[in-house]
Amino acid sequence: MATGTGKTLTAAAVIKLFLRSGNVRRVLFLVDRLELEDQAKKSFAAVLSADYQTVIYKENRDDWRRAEIVVTTVQSLLFNNKYQKLFSPTDFDLVISDEAHRSIGGNARAVFDYFIGYKLGLTATPRDYLRRFDSAKPGTRDPREAERRLLLDTYRTFGCENSQPTFRYGLLDGVKEGFLINPTVVDARTEVTTTLLSEAGFVVSFTDDTGEDQQQAFKQREFEKRFFADTTNQLLCKTFLENALRDPVSGEIGKAIVFAVSQNHAAKLAQILNQMADRMFPARYQSDFAVQVTSQILDAQQFTINFANNNLLGSGNFIPAYKTSKARVCVTVGMMTTGYDCTDILNIGLFRPIFSPTDFIQIKGRGTRKHDFRELLFDDTLKEGVQQPVKTAFKLFDFFANCEYFEEEFNYDEVLKLPPPKGRGREDMDAGGEGPVVVSGTYEHLGADIPASMRVEQITAEGMKIDRMFFEKFEDVIRADDTVAAAVEAGQWDRVIDYVNREVFDKPEEYYTLDKLRKAAAVDRRLTLREILEKVFGLIPRFKSKDELLEEEFSKFVADRVPEPPSAIPAIKTYFKAYVTSNRVRDIIDSRQFTDLATNPYFTTHDFRAVPQQYRTLVPEYVKDYVSLNQFSA
Repeated sequence: MATGTGKTLTAAAVIKLFLRSGNVRRVLFLVDRLELEDQAKKSFAAVLSADYQTVIYKENRDDWRRAEIVVTTVQSLLFNNKYQKLFSPTDFDLVISDEAHRSIGGNARAVFDYFIGYKLGLTATPRDYLRRFDSAKPGTRDPREAERRLLLDTYRTFGCENSQPTFRYGLLDGVKEGFLINPTVVDARTEVTTTLLSEAGFVVSFTDDTGEDQQQAFKQREFEKRFFADTTNQLLCKTFLENALRDPVSGEIGKAIVFAVSQNHAAKLAQILNQMADRMFPARYQSDFAVQVTSQILDAQQFTINFANNNLLGSGNFIPAYKTSKARVCVTVGMMTTGYDCTDILNIGLFRPIFSPTDFIQIKGRGTRKHDFRELLFDDTLKEGVQQPVKTAFKLFDFFANCEYFEEEFNYDEVLKLPPPKGRGREDMDAGGEGPVVVSGTYEHLGADIPASMRVEQITAEGMKIDRMFFEKFEDVIRADDTVAAAVEAGQWDRVIDYVNREVFDKPEEYYTLDKLRKAAAVDRRLTLREILEKVFGLIPRFKSKDELLEEEFSKFVADRVPEPPSAIPAIKTYFKAYVTSNRVRDIIDSRQFTDLATNPYFTTHDFRAVPQQYRTLVPEYVKDYVSLNQFSA
């Protein structure tokens, strides 16, 4: 389930079902970070406290058996093998792994496997570590690495070997149904980053120790690792602050998370942002505008909790009655990537290249939740004056073409090879692609840097390619089915549709349904199964929108019933479209309750009067005889 769509609430419902039906006596809820413990306990207490008790293990070590639900971090059970010494394998009948793509990896897997009850995994980004892996090929002979990847593979762990989760509710579902929002992508590049992103890279000429002229190329992967440019960091921070969304209540920079390359890079960015904020907002901040939140910082975990609770380094810096965080930006590397719930985030900064689709989806998900900013304004006289109090957008600042990479370049069907032994190559195969040739030494760019381009794009309901993968996997399954392919080629559509409904849909292995495919296609109308299959087999280039279909249908009507006079065509078209797409307009016209048009926002009395008398009857008759209304439903 996509970030922000209620994984924990769904888990609470499952827990209640299992406990009430007597299938389990006690539930273990595993998380991998401290703030997720408190988050889970609050969520469970809100909906289950009347019937069941929830405790955090470390706070109730002596009486945890009194509770039906025990929440704990994996790390606390791993310490000194506590899970084996203090628990029996039968103590928990249901084990739920939150953020399962992380909390069953490494040593944590031992805890997960120790208990013998039912297992449920929750994640926004399940991982397939052995996608199309062929162990017979050269370079894949290390059995230990193969075993490690099998253990990390969330699909195989939960019996979904075909890389389809048991249940899926994606970002596009959440956006379409009004629970989540898509980002506004700000693709901003400087001369230096543009050169780093180029095929040749940033080429540096120098003379080596022997006096020979040499050249060295740096790519985006080496930014802040072997290629350093202070002027570039300054420019990225300046661009970010000048274009960031503002808080609708106080007008200050909206709360933001910035993702850096490393801890040292995070420290640099925090310092630059604080210096710039001091110039932008004199006397408002004393080096507490931006905060470094990384593992080397004392109490970093508490910082993340305080930021979500709006009291990081204080609150109400602009309006005393507005309890928002005084610190506006958390600069992190990986701590706030996954499972972090902070609904009022308005800006996310990608100050680093990202090559893992899992990381990209998780980072993007930090901003997709909706939020009403009036909740934190404790002055009723000010609430009425807040313009756009509900969060309807967030900005994703992309300084390293990450969105372009995942939309156009990333090979989602890449055959993954196991890496060579440690020290001879790259371990993170989830990153995708090959890195540049590494030459020893580092380079500090002391020259200037200037903006090269900035493009702002609002992501539509269609979403990004990375959000549309469910539909593309269905395409692969259908194209590989010889029976379907042969029937399509023969034009036997009734046979094709019957076969797909019987043999493909609603199977335990895949759980494909027509409704899910319609959602994944993200079209503003109801697609037919035939249209979907025509698109799969390349018989149509794309799905037509509702308006395109309406224009086609009206063109057929005009060709069959040439309107007179021609000047009436716009009014007739408006009437035609309203009658086809609106149930309410059809009811009014068919029942002849024309006075109701006076209060109809979609098609008014004025619109109806503009339609020539004969077409007021002709249009409904034509539509009933020749137009399929089902395809125009959302």
